[in-house]
Amino acid sequence: MERLSAWVVRNRWKVMVAWLVITVIGIVVAPTVSSRLVSGVHVNGAAYTADAQIAARYGGATSDPGVLVLGLPAGETVSGPAAAAQLHAVDAAIAKAEPGMRLVSYAATGAQALVGHGGTSTVVIAYPPNANDDMSTDQIDAITRAAKAAAPALRVDGTSLRALDAGNTTGGGNSTVTGELIIGALGALVVLAWVFGSLLAALPLLMALISVLTMQLLIYALTYVMPSSSPINPSVQFIVALLGLGLSIDYSLLVVTRWREERAAGRDNAQAVHEALKRAGHSVWFSGMVASLGLFALILVPNSLVRGIGVAGLFIPSSATLVALTLLPAVLSKIGPRLDWPRRRASSGASRFWTGWAKLVIRYRVLAAVVGLGILGTLAGVAATINISLPTTSSLATSGTYTDGLHELEADGFPAGTLTTVPVYVPHADDAASVASALSSLPTLHGVVAPSGDTWRQDGSAMLFAMPDSEVGTSQGGTALADIQRTVPHGVLVGGEEALNLAVTRSSYGAFPLLCTVVALMTFLLLARGLKSIVLSAKAVLLNALSVAASYGLLVLVFQHGLGMQALWGARSYGAIDRFAPVLIFGFLFGISMDYEVFILSRVREGYERTGSTRQGILEGISHTGRLVTSAALILFFALASLSTANDITVREIAAGLAAGVLLDAVVVRMLLLPALVSLFGPLNWWMPAWGARLLRIPPDTPQPHEERAPRPQPIGDAG
Repeated sequence: MERLSAWVVRNRWKVMVAWLVITVIGIVVAPTVSSRLVSGVHVNGAAYTADAQIAARYGGATSDPGVLVLGLPAGETVSGPAAAAQLHAVDAAIAKAEPGMRLVSYAATGAQALVGHGGTSTVVIAYPPNANDDMSTDQIDAITRAAKAAAPALRVDGTSLRALDAGNTTGGGNSTVTGELIIGALGALVVLAWVFGSLLAALPLLMALISVLTMQLLIYALTYVMPSSSPINPSVQFIVALLGLGLSIDYSLLVVTRWREERAAGRDNAQAVHEALKRAGHSVWFSGMVASLGLFALILVPNSLVRGIGVAGLFIPSSATLVALTLLPAVLSKIGPRLDWPRRRASSGASRFWTGWAKLVIRYRVLAAVVGLGILGTLAGVAATINISLPTTSSLATSGTYTDGLHELEADGFPAGTLTTVPVYVPHADDAASVASALSSLPTLHGVVAPSGDTWRQDGSAMLFAMPDSEVGTSQGGTALADIQRTVPHGVLVGGEEALNLAVTRSSYGAFPLLCTVVALMTFLLLARGLKSIVLSAKAVLLNALSVAASYGLLVLVFQHGLGMQALWGARSYGAIDRFAPVLIFGFLFGISMDYEVFILSRVREGYERTGSTRQGILEGISHTGRLVTSAALILFFALASLSTANDITVREIAAGLAAGVLLDAVVVRMLLLPALVSLFGPLNWWMPAWGARLLRIPPDTPQPHEERAPRPQPIGDAG
């Protein structure tokens, strides 16, 4: 770090110009990144193969359909001539209003599975024209209007899973990276202004902006090198932008705070920059490496969305680290003192409040450990009830036109499973009738439709549509999908969005134990080498695992059981947790929360090495980093909380879970459990056996300071 700081200060103009060029390129490229991203999830398996075949010939038939419920006037049935004319008119009007829309209707097929109670109603199942498209709320509204205009005598209601998921609103807006980035940045600026009380508050924010633009530039480059089987998903842009904002500010905050301390201690500006990089720079580099590991390990999960996030996530901490260790010290060496104005806060890193807090925790360390572990243990117990599946329609539906459509669907005798109708690809059209007959005998299906005509007969193949009694992919989904897969003959492919979702879930959680093991082991080894302690590293990994489990518990309380859902998002409980949320939260939170661990323990170790006292090390570590860690947690919280406003349920749950987890980790784990347990362990904190030092290639542990040496081992409760 000393050589790096000397080089940066000596070449500060070159460093600043280089970053200016990168920033300008990032500004130019950033608006085009989204056009390079690919929706959907790629995963090896029968469901993905089926969807690929269906999409190639039948466009958007792999997605969950939109459903129109058509009620006939009193006294009419679908078999009557007047009804037939109106139903044909509806099909024609939809085709005109939404060219290319693919329909499965009674008017075109005569299938009894599409007829409601008493023959007085029917449904039209609609799919978007193109592959990888979903039936948007705008399309549902458009075909509903077209049907009403074509057949005014009919009662027409439209609904779909996606429409219900969107909150039963019409024409809802979409979240944007820019809007959420601005919200997160404003929240961060408030916290930074409170921390510094000077123009320095803007410096970490500027570093974060440059980091995020660099990350967007790297994502753009990744889209050209990632294989077609693992494209970068649009959700990556959200995650990189908001996490990048938080991490970049965290790292800059650490360096600037240490620089300010060194200035207050009487060093000139150049010396302060060198000392800040020597001390805080090492923590930033180490934290960035550990966080990168946690994110990059997501590539172990065998599906394209998680792997894409893992590869892109590698650049989040690394870009933030590079900016904090090069551009930031260059700027500080040039104009740092001028930015530290009007200095409404003292520059000293020691905090009277946090010193008092550390003394209180040390004094009541057993009670603090019990309380902290009790909170985490209780939440981890709640996490054991997690239901990883799609939310049921009853959980999504609250009020609005799409909910009315669902209620009319069920009132007319159609199951809610109609919204998760399963597409079946028959390679040889001549086999379609026999396959449909076999599927019709399944008790878990409401019915099977075998449409004819060019729309559903392409290249010698045919499509069938199986309407399950229960919603596939939910906790109440039953065995309908498995029954279909078991019944169809060899070569007939069962696809659809829910079949793919279940395959993705199985692939994700099949690899989850390996992901946890690799991340925990590598983190332990890195920490053991960096902290020169076996005990502290093991404690950090175990507490991190417990912290992640507690975050899952908060996720379950909010999204599965609905605690605070109405107040925060105006929605009811989903009754389930999104399939991607636990995996991604683990990857992000395990790596990111190690930042705080490294920030605190590095300072504790520094104090211990100088004073020879574990107690003094804890006091120095907490008093100098307490405000820093809580401020950093608040900044990351604001960034993630702004991301939780996204309309995408996956992004919303991940962001909310991470936001809650970051605060929980910073307050309960780092500011309560960490000092309590370090105090309880006493001299054991610094244990590094000779074999461990050789394995990790670090110098043997230094002799114990005089006050912690004793003729026999001290009790574990001795704080040193």
